[in-house]
Amino acid sequence: MSTSPRLVTLPDIERAAESIAATCLRTPVVPLVREDGQIPLWLKAESLQPTGAFKLRGATYAIARLDAAERRRGVVSHSSGNHAQAVAYAARVAGVRATIVIPDTAPSLKVEATRRWGAEIVVVPPADRLACAEKIAAETGAVLIPPYDDREVIAGQGTVGLEIAEQVPDLGTVLVPVSGGGLVSGTAAAVKALRPDVRVVAVEPELAGDLAEGWAAGERRVWSVADTSRTVADGLRTDSVGVLNWAHIQAFVDDVVTVTEEEILAATGEIVRGARFVVEPSGAVAAAAVLAGTVAPTGGTTVAIASGGNVAPETLARVLV
Repeated sequence: MSTSPRLVTLPDIERAAESIAATCLRTPVVPLVREDGQIPLWLKAESLQPTGAFKLRGATYAIARLDAAERRRGVVSHSSGNHAQAVAYAARVAGVRATIVIPDTAPSLKVEATRRWGAEIVVVPPADRLACAEKIAAETGAVLIPPYDDREVIAGQGTVGLEIAEQVPDLGTVLVPVSGGGLVSGTAAAVKALRPDVRVVAVEPELAGDLAEGWAAGERRVWSVADTSRTVADGLRTDSVGVLNWAHIQAFVDDVVTVTEEEILAATGEIVRGARFVVEPSGAVAAAAVLAGTVAPTGGTTVAIASGGNVAPETLARVLV
């Protein structure tokens, strides 16, 4: 007989917040000001984290939960870039050895940043990254730190939602970018526990819309890496939302929408100009839903999570022309 997975709770997220406080920033919520002076939404600036993305929260908490024997064996993970950097950085802070499996399609900027934090890098084709990480874990005893389908990782990412609920008294809507679903799972769990009337909307690139398809069908859907790799939002190219993440999304998310490639790039440029901090296309996906008119503001303040800022210079130049 199957049982429902145990969801992350507010006390889980509060424990995570206390645990990661010394390593992760409490990032600001800042206005996006349009040329006409209007403020259509506010942005949770996770691109200001030491590794340039929210992923540091979940990685830091997952590594903090390891016992002494596990720390001695080291950690291994797989990622297209932002989780890779997060695990490498968190492992370095904790004095733990880290090996990261990275797909050969990952931006060189993110690969080199991961290497700078001291991790050993293994590069493989995108479809092989999980199997390779699992093989390394089996052969070396290293602890696998999943990018999203994990209770500790979800609790760590949930500290973003905890902060938003505390920082914005008149919060009305929170928009969250989605790939594997760690950020939206934790954020939605925290927001709904503290502010049940707040609307939580998950946002995906249209070209990586496995969650949107599953949401419409009422069942989790899996897309191929070849499909999701088409999007310019390279941080959102995983093949599917995780199993545990799907359960959280069903429990706590109010709606799922998608945005086009053109809308993502337009939002990237508008955030840099209007909020005056750097985001990568993945980090602009949530805001794009409002800026393109896909999600209309309702009562209260609308906040979009700007999830990361590890953008290649040529991409940034392209959107600022």
